[in-house]
Amino acid sequence: MSTIADNLSALAARIASAAQAAGRDPASIQLLAVSKTKPASAIREIHAAGVRDVGENYLQEALTKQQALGDLPLIWHFIGPIQSNKTKAIAEHFDWVHSVDRLKIAQRLSEQRPAALGPLNICLQVNVSGEDSKSGCAPADLPALAKAVASLPNLRLRGLMAIPEPSDERAVQEAAFATLRELQQGLDLGLDTLSMGMSHDLEAAIAQGATWVRIGTALFGARDYGPV
Repeated sequence: MSTIADNLSALAARIASAAQAAGRDPASIQLLAVSKTKPASAIREIHAAGVRDVGENYLQEALTKQQALGDLPLIWHFIGPIQSNKTKAIAEHFDWVHSVDRLKIAQRLSEQRPAALGPLNICLQVNVSGEDSKSGCAPADLPALAKAVASLPNLRLRGLMAIPEPSDERAVQEAAFATLRELQQGLDLGLDTLSMGMSHDLEAAIAQGATWVRIGTALFGARDYGPV
């Protein structure tokens, strides 16, 4: 069986190859290790291999892991859907939030962010594929939302995030990611982050300008649902 370190090496090679194909510096693409359903021990392994940024979808699971890993200098990213009753804990325990899609949630995060922690880094999630089942604001609603979020005092709007409808066709993958890139460029807010691309489509995302790729399966192996 391959180890997490082996997986990380193979993943780094994929990212470097995709960056080269796109004429980009591999250093401009950051790896976010998505550790949902994986134990704290797996996060210790990736930290030992040099990964610092960890993404979690479920708040209680994340808080449990944060407590177990408090001795490590990890950077925590919240990437799941956000309910209003979870914003305080997210504002207090995370460095990044990739999944803001409503002004109400952004306002609560700003109000509840402890001043001592500095601004919370925010990405706005956009539903680029128009799926009813997906979180994310509609592209048409993005300019007004981005302008409002950018003005909130305890947040730092960094960029956009998307989870497009899955496809095995490279052209379809790239079209969805190109939509997100074009939406960001159209905002003219000086944003520096495109959080897009996962294990199955990171090459297409990098080709279209991804700065964060959110990787779970290719790093940790198939997802399981045992104890955290």
